[in-house]
Parts: sequence; structure tokens; C-alpha cells
Amino acid sequence: MGTVKRTFANNLLTSGKIDATDGLSGTIPATNLADASLTNVTSFPSSLGGAVSSVASDPPSPSDGQIWFNSTSKVLKQYAYSASWATGGNMNTAKYGLTGTGTQTAGLAFAGTTTPNVSPTTSEEYNGSTWTNSGSISTAKTNVGSAGIQTAALGFGGYVGGPTVNTNVTESYDGSTWTTVNSLNTTRRSLTGCGIQTAALGFAGQTPAFTGATEEYDGSTWATSPGSLATARSQLVGAGTQTAALGFGGTTPPHTGATEEYDGTSWTSGGALNTARSQGAGSINGTQTAALGFGGNTATGVTNTTELYDGTSWGADVNLATPIRSHGGAGTSTSALGFGGYSPAGGGDRSATEEYTAGLGTQTITVS
Repeated sequence: MGTVKRTFANNLLTSGKIDATDGLSGTIPATNLADASLTNVTSFPSSLGGAVSSVASDPPSPSDGQIWFNSTSKVLKQYAYSASWATGGNMNTAKYGLTGTGTQTAGLAFAGTTTPNVSPTTSEEYNGSTWTNSGSISTAKTNVGSAGIQTAALGFGGYVGGPTVNTNVTESYDGSTWTTVNSLNTTRRSLTGCGIQTAALGFAGQTPAFTGATEEYDGSTWATSPGSLATARSQLVGAGTQTAALGFGGTTPPHTGATEEYDGTSWTSGGALNTARSQGAGSINGTQTAALGFGGNTATGVTNTTELYDGTSWGADVNLATPIRSHGGAGTSTSALGFGGYSPAGGGDRSATEEYTAGLGTQTITVS
């Protein structure tokens, strides 16, 4: 828009009189600025000069919340938190009720079901853009608990041959091959887990009764913990480590937003989800104080909402592109992955992948 100058013309009212208050304060009315978006500004009004620095290039190490005017690009900018979901590569097999672990650029998906009720044994690995088929699990199953990373994962429990045939089978993955290891003490389905392959946690599920039973795995054997979830449930999401875990959502029934934190011995209540849900997914490798939950089934239907946990409470975050349930999740609270699942609005069984990225970054400020 050209240089903004503080002249009488800038202080003229529509009646033709001079705004005396404006003249004393040095403030230019917004109605006198032709470019309200504050982009492509030649120079900055003097009234803002003391609060916003004018620089020829963006600061190399800005602080959280810092605002500046880039005189070269003629743009007002800030350094602040932002988050977004982006489309990733499609899985080779569309399925729901699957399980995931790993990171956004090294994810793992296994188990699950395709319509009509066929459970492939293949697992798939994600490299940040493409899914590749990998080793097969020994038993076709769905709604399995998981822990670990892409090259050292653990899958346990679930159901085989139908929703009433549960299993306690545990399988270990080395990046190419699945091997059957010692079984869970409690046979169950629709449980969740977290931690690493040699220090994993498995909890909740259906036996078929709803349970809050918790088990710890040391790389060889499962041991029943004296701690049990206060709210027995299934179809929940887990995150964190064996001694600092998080369990949230699920069904009791009905859908619940209850969140509980585990310290290696006992579970205590945390802040509840804003939207009660089951069959959701989350950042399994997030932490007890920084976790992400997204999608799922709610009292009003399948949702695309995302929530972020800070160790005390859940806050609404940017939504998935498509409402989805019974999907897989991986990653952390700032770099997550959602894949597969079932979406009534998205064509049923899904092979789609969405990548979540969040953190501090430089953004252009626009004013409407």
C-alpha cells in the first residue's frame, strides 16, 4: 500500500474535521489504512514502532511470542506455536481395528480387520512417505495392544476368529520377523499399551468383562501389577513409559473421557478429555505430560477432533481431515501419525495416513 505517513490527511474525520485526540496520541485510525492485512507494508506507523521492531531479515533465534516487521518482505511476523495435519502415503491394505507404534518417520502397523471380517497377518512399515509390507504376525487378530518402536516392537492380546475369542498371545518384532514369546497373564482384547519392547505396559480391555488389570513386561515375562485402573474399560489409548504411563478414553460403556496416570505402582486420576470417546488413537510414544489423542467414536458419532494433554488437562487442537475410528497411531505429541481405520464419511475401511506436526515456528500475521 505505500508509505503510511502521519499527516493531517491521516487524521481527517469523515466530517472533514481534524481528530484532536488522534493528533495528540499519534494513533492512526484503522479506517485510514488501505491495507488492513498488514502485508506488503512499506513502513510501519510510528505508534507501533516502540512495540514491534523493524528488521531487514527474520531473527535467527526468536523467542516465544516475539513479533517483528520484516522490512525486506514487507510482512508482519511472529514466532509462536502452530499445529497441522497433512496427508501422508496410503497403506497397502485398508483395514480397521489395527495397532500401531513407532514414530512419524519410522512407523509400524499390524493386525486389524478388513471388511467383511478378514484379518490380514501382514505388518507394514512407514518411512515418512511410503508404507512397505513386512513380516507377518503368527496369528490373525485385531484390537491388539502394542509397545516399542519400528525395529523393536511388541504386540499382545486381541481377539481371533470373532469378537468373543480372545487371546493372550504376545509377539516380538525385530524389524523383519515376528516371534511368539511369553503370554499375558490375563487373556483379553481391546486393551492398550505403551513403553518399549523390554519394558512394556499392557492394561485394560475385555475378558469379556471390562477390566482395569495392568501387566508389566521385562523383555521376557509378564507380571501382574498391584495397580489397576480405577475405571475398568476397553478401546482406550495408551502413551508414555512403563513407570510413567497414561491411559485415556475408552468405553465402560458408555464412552468415557477419563484419564489416568501410572507411576509404576498405582493409577491416579488426571484431567478428563473434553470429548468422551472410544476406538481412538494417539501418540503411543508421547509422554505422561505431553500426549496426543485423535479421532474415535463418540456419543454423537465418529469424530475428527484432536486433543493435547499437558500433564494436567486436555486442550482442543487442530482436527484431522476426516472423522475416523478404530485406526492406528504412532509418534509423539509434536510429531504423530494416524493411519487406517474406519470412516462412515470417508468410504468405510481406510488406507489413508495423516501426519501431525506441531511446535514453535515463524508465522505471518494477518489482521482481518
